[in-house]
Amino acid sequence: MKKTMRQVGAILFAMAWTQVAPAAPVEASSTPAIHIDDVYLFYKVYDAAGGHPTVDPIQRDYVDHGSDGLHRFFEQRHTTSKAIADAIAAHPAMYADAKRCMAVLPQARKRLDVALDKLMQLDPSARSAPLTIAVGRGKPVAIADASGVMVGLEALCAISYLDANLEDRFVYVLAHEYAHVQQAQLAPGVFDDAKPTVLEASLIEGSAEFVGEQIAGRVSYAHLAAMARGHEKEIETRFAADEDNTDLSAWLYNGTLTKPGDMGYWVGYRIAKAYYQHAADKRQALREILGMSDPKAFLAKSGWYPGIPLP
Repeated sequence: MKKTMRQVGAILFAMAWTQVAPAAPVEASSTPAIHIDDVYLFYKVYDAAGGHPTVDPIQRDYVDHGSDGLHRFFEQRHTTSKAIADAIAAHPAMYADAKRCMAVLPQARKRLDVALDKLMQLDPSARSAPLTIAVGRGKPVAIADASGVMVGLEALCAISYLDANLEDRFVYVLAHEYAHVQQAQLAPGVFDDAKPTVLEASLIEGSAEFVGEQIAGRVSYAHLAAMARGHEKEIETRFAADEDNTDLSAWLYNGTLTKPGDMGYWVGYRIAKAYYQHAADKRQALREILGMSDPKAFLAKSGWYPGIPLP
């Protein structure tokens, strides 16, 4: 699968985390804007229709009045008001259940403001780009590119194995996604590679996990460490054997809404963490992690090996 088409599917669809689309860079600025108004706009339409909105009000009262981030989200995912109406009809429980996630958005936005400000402090050259939380057609969970992050509330809310604390879930996942914005800015050749190896894709995702942890306090895929506990050397020995493969299916983008996958995120995180711990200049190391352009050289410099103990 092209890394430029990473995506998370809705119920009964195979998933991956992020779709990446090329976009013009944005200029460095202050702490990024975090937009959540599209969610309230959607649920105003949804509630007015008793949970069964049709195409016309979705288009007229939601899409037409939506933010630039919403419009980009729809454009990149070829989403229409009809597609949303069809998704609501097919999976009504997903949209009804997503209201519980809507309730945590104001506080999650405050925490994200702090996390993204910390990134700007750790890396003053980091570029600001907006984050938009909206409602889509059940997939993907997120799009991240050089222009910013766009997240589907209903899709992120539906994943069963992420944080039960919904506020935490949004904070950690969006911190991960925002690291992808920096990667897209610094190393587009790697980030947009149409045929990445297992090592390359795992370093992109794992580095986003590591940077997300540095700025928000925890990784978004915390369950993977628990799944790997006691089997670290075995898992990473298999990873090392597969690192040059371009078939990612054993390591990445192989989860569903109810079944976790993506062990490559965990291995990539551990490689990035080893790189950071071995570096004398931590600020420069963070920049190199986000701007990784040569996966093999990065791996060699990290000092990582299968089963390496990392505090």
